[in-house]
Amino acid sequence: MNLAKILKLYAASLGAFLVIDLLWLGVIARGFYREHLGALLRPDVRWAPAIVFYLLFVAGILVFAVLPALERGSWGRALALGGLFGAISYATYDLTNLATLKGFPTVVAVVDIAWGAVLAALIAGVAYKVGS
Repeated sequence: MNLAKILKLYAASLGAFLVIDLLWLGVIARGFYREHLGALLRPDVRWAPAIVFYLLFVAGILVFAVLPALERGSWGRALALGGLFGAISYATYDLTNLATLKGFPTVVAVVDIAWGAVLAALIAGVAYKVGS
């Protein structure tokens, strides 16, 4: 696969990721996170770390889910590997918080890990369709 195609996949994936995740965080689950993490939430978002996470996470979806699925010609593989990558990535954050932070809610960890799986599977599916 050439660099131009990879960059096209990356751009499509990043765009889809930003739209879907910001909709989740800003609208759908906003109240959930405020209710369960209120005291832990910053009054302002630190965008630099968030942007670095988005850039790295999308690259991970491509490397570990989309490119292997494109090699095999399998949309289902893209969804499965994307979901697994998302669950593991979000579990790293959430399970570490459960292990080290006083009062980090288990329900947030469970919802977050599930969201990471769904989000990454969706993005992998979109990228696969763009790349196939």
